[in-house]
Amino acid sequence: MAEMTPDSPETCALLERIRTGDRDALGRLLAHHRPGLRAFIELHLDPRIRARVDPSDVVQDTQLEATRRMDDFLGRRPMPFHLWLRKQAHERLLRLRRDHCERGRRSVQREVAWPDRSSLLVARSLLRGGSTPSRLVERRERAERVARAVAQLAEADREVLLMRHAEELPYDEIACLLDIEAAAARKRYGRALIRLQRALREEGLLE
Repeated sequence: MAEMTPDSPETCALLERIRTGDRDALGRLLAHHRPGLRAFIELHLDPRIRARVDPSDVVQDTQLEATRRMDDFLGRRPMPFHLWLRKQAHERLLRLRRDHCERGRRSVQREVAWPDRSSLLVARSLLRGGSTPSRLVERRERAERVARAVAQLAEADREVLLMRHAEELPYDEIACLLDIEAAAARKRYGRALIRLQRALREEGLLE
């Protein structure tokens, strides 16, 4: 876990209190991490299911699952708590996506673009030179072209690019979230970056 960001002193103290039987500390721990968890879910929630899935419900479901599995986490400590909590959320989002696709309640088209903010964050590292995400949003036409380019990517490519570009996660943390080795995470990111560059060139956003 050399490249993983350690938990804060507050989180470590609350985990120790929970371990010694202070169940009130669990509520404080979850409340402390709720804003970050909500931001992660908002960023990774598939836009095709936003109409029927409230991010707040995903937050609640994730925290309920974390509560249920807390004793197991404390017994094993497989990773920092903040990462473990996001991993629970990521697995929940994957299940929601699979359920949506399997039930066929709505047409699932690759052409559905991600929200502007997510698309711009995915492409941010390639579209520098004075262009920030906020400025690109103001330039609606260019933002739409970025969204079209990102929409061409497979879900796995978008996920790893979001984790690397938007959240700036180290490869060890990305690997943990995706259940792969760190070396595989590096390779997946490299391949996704090449495909993103190709898509941006097709939209005339890169030379």
